[in-house]
Amino acid sequence: MNARSETIPLRLTQQLPTGLLEVELHEGAHELDALLGFAARANAKRGFLFVSKVLGKHWPVRPARMLAIHERLAATVPAAPGPVLFIAMAETAVGLGQGVFEAWLRAHPGQEALFLQTTRYRVGTGPIIEFEEAHSHAPRQFLHMPAGAHEQALLKSARTIVLVDDEASTGNTFLNLTQACRRLNPQLERVHLAVLANFMGAAATAALSERFTVPATMGALVEGAYRFTPADCPFDAAPAQRYEETAERGASTAFGRLGLARALRTPEGLARELAAGIKANDKVLVLGTGEFMHPSTLLGAALEGLGLDVVVQSTTRSPILTWGAVRHALGLPDNYGEGIPNFVYNVAPGQYQHVLICHETPPNEALLGFARTLDARLFHYHTEDDVEEVPVR
Repeated sequence: MNARSETIPLRLTQQLPTGLLEVELHEGAHELDALLGFAARANAKRGFLFVSKVLGKHWPVRPARMLAIHERLAATVPAAPGPVLFIAMAETAVGLGQGVFEAWLRAHPGQEALFLQTTRYRVGTGPIIEFEEAHSHAPRQFLHMPAGAHEQALLKSARTIVLVDDEASTGNTFLNLTQACRRLNPQLERVHLAVLANFMGAAATAALSERFTVPATMGALVEGAYRFTPADCPFDAAPAQRYEETAERGASTAFGRLGLARALRTPEGLARELAAGIKANDKVLVLGTGEFMHPSTLLGAALEGLGLDVVVQSTTRSPILTWGAVRHALGLPDNYGEGIPNFVYNVAPGQYQHVLICHETPPNEALLGFARTLDARLFHYHTEDDVEEVPVR
């Protein structure tokens, strides 16, 4: 009998305000509390949420811890012919995917890879792939064709595709996106799913290659299955997405939407400037905004490397109830200008001595008001090397 078959599943039952969640874990149960919590979502499609504690989205996490998780997931990618195409799933896993891509590059010097992120925003006028994430509160997503000739060549010559998300539950979104990418590049011959938690179940995971019609593998820190029985309760009907093709949302083209074939540079100089005004025992939060996540992690890592007490996380448009792993919810205006409610969770005014908000959109009243609420400083990233501090009036 192998070690996997000897593992005794861990069974959990969580009564949420929105229904009953039953979870069975086969792998990773020993570090469950360090990796995941449970929350309830104001979403009629899916009334629960597995809250990752190492994602940097809904829960504060130390940058070094996040970077270690990136390395663990990157190590699950099987050796395969290149180039390798990494795609991070918006909104939640954009930072995770970029971190996994960069960790893979560090572990494979000289090998070629391309990073792309899906996005809720249309940028530029180039070709796009449009698809839906059925269970999401904001289901419509885009994948843009890379802008540069080198990046386009990598996309069209990639042999392996690595799809990165915080969680796999059905695999449908991964399959839809893979099929779209194979229409662009019929040479894709291997699929790898890199996720923090795989809740597809053993049978569905074992059948991945048959379903994708090419060799398909899974890398996850936690594996199991779940069943959710919704309660009869009202849900917030607030819109999660509004798409206007001609609207300019201020979403950047410099950080992965149009493709990157290299790692972002760590902002060591900016970190040193900021650290000069921060006391050794001060608590620091570096906060990303929406899909703009990885640059804030790199800034947090640079500050942590200087000996400061730093955590990172991000705002989100996902509506989550104050229950379980979500102890505090703060609503805020939409800095992308769609008029969609945004939130930051587990952050309260006065909790940190320093809050540094990193954003890609031009400064607007939504950002200024949010900064005043948290007594924060704003940093507008034009590019990775051009970061402007915005005065908060």
